[in-house]
Amino acid sequence: MTLWDGSYPFYPGANACFPFDTTRAVIITIFLSMLVMFIIILPGIRGRGRLFWFLRLVLGLFMGAVVLAVQFTRDWETGWVQANTSYKSFSPVQVNVDIGLHIGLAGVNVTLRGNPVNQINETINYNEHFPWNFGADYDRSYSEGLEKGLPSPILYVAEKFSSQSPCAVHRQYRLAGHYASLALWLAFCTWLISILLFSMSILLYGGHMLLLTAALILFSLLFFFTSRNTPKCPIQFGPVSLRTDYGESFWLTLATGLLCLLLGLGIIILNSVQPEKLKLIFSLDKSSKEKVWDTSCLPAEPSCSAQDVLMVPLGELCQVTATPL
Repeated sequence: MTLWDGSYPFYPGANACFPFDTTRAVIITIFLSMLVMFIIILPGIRGRGRLFWFLRLVLGLFMGAVVLAVQFTRDWETGWVQANTSYKSFSPVQVNVDIGLHIGLAGVNVTLRGNPVNQINETINYNEHFPWNFGADYDRSYSEGLEKGLPSPILYVAEKFSSQSPCAVHRQYRLAGHYASLALWLAFCTWLISILLFSMSILLYGGHMLLLTAALILFSLLFFFTSRNTPKCPIQFGPVSLRTDYGESFWLTLATGLLCLLLGLGIIILNSVQPEKLKLIFSLDKSSKEKVWDTSCLPAEPSCSAQDVLMVPLGELCQVTATPL
């Protein structure tokens, strides 16, 4: 038993690891609420147009939610490793931990989780974020981590992405994240425009906007791909190394981009080959409305065309006499 009960007085306690990203949770909640509201009015739509309307609703909300949510996710590139490593600086104590690296468009998350969580009289469960987005200073965040006395594995991983590191990957990842984020914001705007065009029954231009949305999404992936393939320094923990690969957000964005591409091409092709089927999908079949309009004028007469009215003999017209006041 030491004076400080086995803990080091110049290190603070472990930060609580929040279970999920609040921004992503808010976005998903908003889009799910919109979906529920539209489902409530679904029984008011008659016929097979109900199914097409529901499919358009689900696909549209899914694409918008993904394009907006991946802006704030931190798993575009992820990696895990289990290692025996030192826990604090100037201490020979070794701990068995899982070390995770999560790279997003706005920064890096480093996760440290003990096996078991409670070791050396401490709870080892950290999740530290080091941002590089606009208005954020990565090196300052790293310096604050040094001042707080974060565990050595977190500082070691975070140091690899600092601007002063000999790995020289900070600039590539930062610029790639900025350009990818800009492309995704533009894709969200074009998605909104496509939804507006479809609601106004301008299907061809709506398909063109979907193609533009797909192109912007794929460009964002290309920007991130360039940073992912830059040479990296090895992140070594004894005999094992921390390796990363594309994460869930990357693959989800790729699937959404391909979906927008297929839908945009399908709408354009159907508009040129079989426009009637495209109108049926978007519930724009106006044949019944045209019949109602044709039979609405002059119901007592067999025909109401302008030619029949002009062919009436002048003798059969009624004479109107004016009564002087």
